[in-house]
Amino acid sequence: MPLQCQQSPVLAGSVALAALGAMLVYLGEPSGYGKYTGSPMPTASSLPARAAWFLQELPSFVVPAGILVGQPRALFGPPETVLLGLFCAHYFHRTFVYSFLTRGRPFPVLLLFKGFVFCMGNGLLQGYCLTYCAEYPAEWYTDIRFSLGIFLFILGMGINIHSDYILRRLRKPGEIIYKIPQGGLFAYVSGANFLGEIIEWIGFALASWSLPALAFAFFSFCFLGLRAFHHHRFYLKSFEDYPKSRKALIPFIF
Repeated sequence: MPLQCQQSPVLAGSVALAALGAMLVYLGEPSGYGKYTGSPMPTASSLPARAAWFLQELPSFVVPAGILVGQPRALFGPPETVLLGLFCAHYFHRTFVYSFLTRGRPFPVLLLFKGFVFCMGNGLLQGYCLTYCAEYPAEWYTDIRFSLGIFLFILGMGINIHSDYILRRLRKPGEIIYKIPQGGLFAYVSGANFLGEIIEWIGFALASWSLPALAFAFFSFCFLGLRAFHHHRFYLKSFEDYPKSRKALIPFIF
């Protein structure tokens, strides 16, 4: 017997996701990894960046991919399977590509655990909603919300991947120093990689037109926007020649 949609946990998960994003902005503190770790060298309470990112992002791919594989519908059939496939594609890249290319600092185990739980919960929420709750009309593929959302998703993912590439090229293997990123949207903002991912999830929320996707887009804006703000302050304090016209997250505005 197929599972039936339970709206209460979907609503509760969405509210919790949005509330978590708002709380992070209210507290205003950067998450303690990367630039904000105490030591650039591995300790007993941290893992190498590549292993940590792989483990943290893994449930965001495995959980929705498991739900997707268990469905009898074709991947390129109903809109909900296409949307869930795009979600999985993002986290396939984060898990199996980004994590093995990153040259970041050691990652605190406690933050890794929190990130793992978050990724598992969000992957379950998005996968469950799209698979068992979402209902789209036959003409959804031609709806402007779907078309524009998919465009933004692909655009944002491209910006995110290109910006991560620029950041990786700033360091040689083994280096832990920081340099001023140049090129791409880094000409306009300090958090080009974060801006790309925010655009991605706004597009996903628009294309899926679901409460969990909207809540995740809001959380991403709060979490990544705050991180971009702190990165911008870090660059301004660390480099006297840092471009004064460059903004934190939104070109020419913020």
